[in-house]
Amino acid sequence: MKTEPHAEPRRDPPSSSTRLRRAMAVRFSLLADKADDAVIERRIREGVALQGATPWILMFAIFIASIGLNVNSTAVIIGAMLISPLMGPIMGVGLGAAVYDFALIRTSLWNLAIASAISLGVSTLYFLVTPLAEAQSELLARTSPTLWDVLIALFGGLAGIVGITREEKSNVIPGVAIATALMPPLCTAGYGLATGQWQYFGGAFYLYSINCVFIALATVIGIRLVRVPVHASVDSTVERRLRNGLLMLALATALPSAWLAYRLVQQEVFKSRAIAFVRDEFAFDRAHVADTRVDPATRAIEVSLIGLPLDRPTLQRIEGKLATAGLPGAKMLVHQAGENDRIDVTALKSSLLSDLYRDSQDALQKKDAELAALRDRLAAREALLNQTDAIAAELRALLPATTSVTLSQGYRIADGAETSPVVQLIVQSSDDIDEADRDRIVAWFKARAGTDAVAVVFDRPQD
Repeated sequence: MKTEPHAEPRRDPPSSSTRLRRAMAVRFSLLADKADDAVIERRIREGVALQGATPWILMFAIFIASIGLNVNSTAVIIGAMLISPLMGPIMGVGLGAAVYDFALIRTSLWNLAIASAISLGVSTLYFLVTPLAEAQSELLARTSPTLWDVLIALFGGLAGIVGITREEKSNVIPGVAIATALMPPLCTAGYGLATGQWQYFGGAFYLYSINCVFIALATVIGIRLVRVPVHASVDSTVERRLRNGLLMLALATALPSAWLAYRLVQQEVFKSRAIAFVRDEFAFDRAHVADTRVDPATRAIEVSLIGLPLDRPTLQRIEGKLATAGLPGAKMLVHQAGENDRIDVTALKSSLLSDLYRDSQDALQKKDAELAALRDRLAAREALLNQTDAIAAELRALLPATTSVTLSQGYRIADGAETSPVVQLIVQSSDDIDEADRDRIVAWFKARAGTDAVAVVFDRPQD
């Protein structure tokens, strides 16, 4: 009996959804260009070490970041973040938690603590000695972390671990260092320590803690996604405790920032509603809003008006609309000129003329004083020069060999720059004058001129 050959079962072509899932899996696979597991671990472990040149680079980066915050230079701050080695120990903590290498976790945490202490010490020292004590906007921006900072740290850390696990090293890590901004919060915390502003220190150090926790958590997630093998087998209890511990740490770190983010959103909503309310309700033909200031903390709206003043019923009507405009509990303060506060042009002119007269009188008195001083100096000069004959006669009596006397006033130039007035006497004689006679003549002339600012020149006799 002849048997029929066995027929192959017919296979239906994959459905469109199956092909789409396969295409998406290939396109978004993190294993396609993944580096070897040993290479990934070596890269992260090398960044954990904090010895040799690394502490020096850290201190230099802290100085640069502190100066950038002090002078409000974004470019300088970015440069400091690019050379900062703080990312290494944080990713080391994440790697250790992902592969159950508890020795690496301890080493990374220890090095991170040392790096943080060095950074705080250096930044505190800088802000203690800098003459620029005012907090600039770049510094203040690191004192109020919110939930958005948590998201930046998480997604930045994920980008960093994906970049470091690639076969070809990419330029992702410098971008992550800039986005997560580990260095500026530490410098801001140092500013808070140096100035005794504990609110700044607490807010900045909390932002630094957010970055550390969520970069490490992102590293754990990334290492698990690329399937780096674990170093030790742990039982389910240890694994569950580690997982729950990471979850609790993430929640404890993120919840305060979520509350701060909620407050920030509420303040921004209040501010935008208040500005829109003022724009809509104070649209008058003869009164215009000159300035609007909104303080969300006290829910105060301050409006300054120019033009014709609004009456009290109109202001009360506007205030009555605050609750319906989504501004319950808001307080409004309106600054405007009263009905009786009219400008007295005559009084204003009189005041201006009075000010001009007073200023002109002050200027005249100053000029008169300068003129009197010049007259006194000229009189003293004239009095001295008028005594030239008498001085020459007295000098001939003291020094019979005197042949001619020259008396003048001038200025002595000292050290090439400083000048001082002097009375000059030039004595020519028929004989040499010894040192004792010269000293005697100089002392006599100082007494005669009434000043020590004299210059006596003795000419030698001509042959």
